[in-house]
Amino acid sequence: MSPEKMVRSANQIATFFRTQPGVDQVDKVASHLRDFWDPRMRQQLTEYVNSGGESLDDLVLQASKRL
Repeated sequence: MSPEKMVRSANQIATFFRTQPGVDQVDKVASHLRDFWDPRMRQQLTEYVNSGGESLDDLVLQASKRL
């Protein structure tokens, strides 16, 4: 997946869970990424975050540390 598409997809997930009640949005984003992204996509996200994570939503950045 292109980095741009990955960032857009991850940020859409964060936007959705940001609107949900509760204080566990980071856990929900991490759970969604674990459940619905294949291991290669999660690895790509981790590498992207490690290289700076440009344009990623803060929820995604926090959730990536829990993968």
